Amino acid sequence: MPHGWSVEQRTGDAATLHASWPAVAVRPAERALAICRVTAPALVLGSTQPESIVDRARAEVAGIAVARRRSGGGAVLVTPEDPVWIDVWIPAGDPLWRDDVGRAFDWLGDAWVDALRRSGIEGVAARRQGRAPGTRWSELVCFGGVATGEVVTGDGRKVVGLAQRRDRQGSWFHGACVLRWDPGPLVEVLALAPDERRSAAADLRSAAAGVADLAEAGGGHTDHSLVVASLVDSLPAAPAR
Repeated sequence: MPHGWSVEQRTGDAATLHASWPAVAVRPAERALAICRVTAPALVLGSTQPESIVDRARAEVAGIAVARRRSGGGAVLVTPEDPVWIDVWIPAGDPLWRDDVGRAFDWLGDAWVDALRRSGIEGVAARRQGRAPGTRWSELVCFGGVATGEVVTGDGRKVVGLAQRRDRQGSWFHGACVLRWDPGPLVEVLALAPDERRSAAADLRSAAAGVADLAEAGGGHTDHSLVVASLVDSLPAAPAR
């Protein structure tokens, strides 16, 4: 357990997990981490994305709910197995707090890089140079582009997506680490013409990578539990009160 952090498991539907964080509401001055697992698949939209990007009929047939988070970025498909979803809370005024929103992710991206290395994934780095569109679907799909702080492979494929929301009390960071990358199920429920759907699936396939796939390609193994434990171990210790 990292010094100065509270760590908890949170389970529920995606909308509930994004709507509030009860432990943080009670103790907003403390650093916190939550391992989040959804009870059913959901397509989570960014704060500014219209619901019209979703084909509701297709989503219903696929058994995928639609939820929204209050942080920016593109859509993410979450299931009980994938991605590894970890939320982090940093109080305002904490040594890890950054007034510059664009640099707020720096420490967290570095923690994810360290965690993945502990999990047997080499050659990953946190982006520092601002947003990289990656594909023409980057405004639509989170893993279609790379933003500052997010983690990529040496050839630029995204493995960890980050988003944040903040208020006067602190910053709530969302982190999604893909284990097995398959854009097909996500693309299938977007409101796209058939030719666009095929193009999006093809483009997105090479835009990201799953860390379990990367580990196996290198002769190793990683899974949800190992990634979670490694990130917890990689958190910076909080200063003594």
